[in-house]
Amino acid sequence: MSYHGLIAALATQHGKEKAITPPLAAMTGLAVTVPQGIDTDALGTFTGETPRLASMRETLRTKAQLGMEATGLPIGIASEGSFGPHPFVPFLAGGVEMIVFIDHTRGIEVVEQAVSENTNFASLWITQCADVDGFLARIGFPEHAVVLRSSDHIIKGINSRGELDHLLRHCGEGARIETDMRAHLNPTRMTEIGKLAEKLASRIATPCPACSTPAFGTLRHEAGLRCEDCGAPTQLVRSIVKGCALCRHEEHLPRTDGRTFATAAECPECNP
Repeated sequence: MSYHGLIAALATQHGKEKAITPPLAAMTGLAVTVPQGIDTDALGTFTGETPRLASMRETLRTKAQLGMEATGLPIGIASEGSFGPHPFVPFLAGGVEMIVFIDHTRGIEVVEQAVSENTNFASLWITQCADVDGFLARIGFPEHAVVLRSSDHIIKGINSRGELDHLLRHCGEGARIETDMRAHLNPTRMTEIGKLAEKLASRIATPCPACSTPAFGTLRHEAGLRCEDCGAPTQLVRSIVKGCALCRHEEHLPRTDGRTFATAAECPECNP
């Protein structure tokens, strides 16, 4: 079941095809087309003027479906990101990237996601003592664009210091500079999307050992690694479950780091 010679619709208006197309072409032979005229911002914007009402997964499905409907193609791809405090590391910004692959012909849907601290997501309130120069240096301006938010307007895509300085002189109190997290104006985010696209492409290229359907890969991680002292199950990952997107064949594999037991310090019974 090869994808060589087939085309997938990618609904994006922020240039994500630059990161997503190369790994898909190299690993699966699948080509990508970007339909014109789809306003993906209507499903939600990072700056909040259009809230994202659905979950990331549902938004992904909607984007992919819009692309397939616009092109008449049975294969669709879409990606979505979310940024804020890191879900696992205190006091650190983090990003969640998610990508979906839908193939109506084969009846499969695959979602891959990644959590990363490799993001420049940040903001700065404009006060008399605000270190604008330091902030811009930290977030990689002007290669990474910024957004200027004030009480009455939001200006996106600013990547000129002259333009920014002009706007700051007229923005009034309560203004804030934010990183522009749209992929085409944020090279760091585009890199992370490319990494996730590689992960997706690798999965698509992996056939199910039971039915040969593409996209055999990790479905979930199961907790319960047992304590080396008392034998009680812990919350640490015990096994990795890989499965098929079509026939539901599953395989339980050991942890990739080789660990077979948790330590007493990681055990809720030994170390409550």
